[in-house]
Amino acid sequence: MQPAPRIFDEMHEHGDGQGDRAVREHYREFDQWLARQTPEQIARKRAEADLTFRRVGITFAVYGDDAGTERLIPFDTIPRIIPAQEWAHLQTGLVQRVKALNMFIHDIYHGQDIIKAGLIPAAQIYQNAQYRPEMQGIAVASDIYAHIAGVDIVRAGAGEFYVLEDNLRVPSGVSYMLEDRKMMMRLFPELFARNRIAPVDHYPDMLLDNLRSVAPNGGNDPTVVVLTPGIHNSAYFEHAFLAQQMGVELVEGKDLYVSDNAVYMRTIRGPKRVDVIYRRIDDDYLDPLAFRSDSSLGVPGLLSVYRAGRVTLANAIGTGVADDKSIYPFVPDMIKFYLAEEPILNNVPTFQCRKPADLEYTLANLHKLVVKEVHGAGGYGMLIGPASSSAQIDDFRRRLLAKPDGYIAQPTLALSACPTFVENGIAPRHIDLRPFVLSGKTISMVPGGLTRVALEEGSLVVNSSQGGGTKDTWILEQPC
Repeated sequence: MQPAPRIFDEMHEHGDGQGDRAVREHYREFDQWLARQTPEQIARKRAEADLTFRRVGITFAVYGDDAGTERLIPFDTIPRIIPAQEWAHLQTGLVQRVKALNMFIHDIYHGQDIIKAGLIPAAQIYQNAQYRPEMQGIAVASDIYAHIAGVDIVRAGAGEFYVLEDNLRVPSGVSYMLEDRKMMMRLFPELFARNRIAPVDHYPDMLLDNLRSVAPNGGNDPTVVVLTPGIHNSAYFEHAFLAQQMGVELVEGKDLYVSDNAVYMRTIRGPKRVDVIYRRIDDDYLDPLAFRSDSSLGVPGLLSVYRAGRVTLANAIGTGVADDKSIYPFVPDMIKFYLAEEPILNNVPTFQCRKPADLEYTLANLHKLVVKEVHGAGGYGMLIGPASSSAQIDDFRRRLLAKPDGYIAQPTLALSACPTFVENGIAPRHIDLRPFVLSGKTISMVPGGLTRVALEEGSLVVNSSQGGGTKDTWILEQPC
């Protein structure tokens, strides 16, 4: 039997095997503070956080949940801390990656140079469920498609960072990043007095500036709205939160209409022209005249206005083709092709099950691989081989044989762990990180992101829909 892989501990150096585990330098101030806290004090603070979150309504819904109730996302009071130099490396790599992804999406809807160069098979684009032929040849504002990107980062091995996936359609979670920070400042103000923690509370202002910068016709005072499917959507809290924080209207499809090749919002003062729509609705539901005719969530005629360049949609229609997991293996090639640069952040090694050799390897090693649906999200449609039963593995074997091009496989990474307050005290739990990258006239991001934590011992699934929680993410600024 192979020895279990060593897990990178975010807070502690690996010791000599005799219990000697030194605290990493960037955690020392926090560790000294934590040593003075009792378990009862931490438990009281966590209960206070839960009560406040419930009062404010910071909840999410799980589709298919028989209970039909809103849930709190569990919040952990022990932060994930990243030193400035590590964040600088991450930020540079994220900006590079998102820049290349935007260039890729523009290319596939215009010159298709990367297909002509033979770097990506045409079938991977044209047969992709997220490809929108309606966008072919359409100019979008500033050639930006993914205005808001949430890129999932994991740490494994000796501490190397890897990109696990790119979320470019309607990435969520930023409201929890902001509320987690607000809660930590409320519960532990002394920690913020003693540590140089980079702020994140200006994200809504950055987002609004970003959206306004890509308004059509360069208007001086563009009208921005947030388009939500409504209160039954699992991320409705975030939609309402961001609209409130930006000071813009939260609208549903029924609040908007198309007239004279423009989009208008119904208001008590009469119609108001809308310039930018931050949409939290999937492509299929945006316009019943162009996509799903049974959709009551969108705006009839919206696509025609968008194609005419008279409204900006963030993110753009057709962006999802670039966050499909079958496209993910090609992102390093995109960076080299469009930017003539080496990728700063590595992908996780990936087997494309549409390839016979990769499928053969995957089928022979299901017990030690992670297998994902190419269109899957939220931790659904996924097999974690080492944690699965024989029946689950056999079920995925049948799925792979029936539709190999619908899956990719990756080695099971030993995700880094961070101390987390659980029922039995403080124990390590696996984490990931979702920073949010804004693309407009410039590419920008706040220092930090949403750290998600798998609360079950040994679990690698951090998604809130699968029982995961969240932590505040601290980027320590360099001392003056």
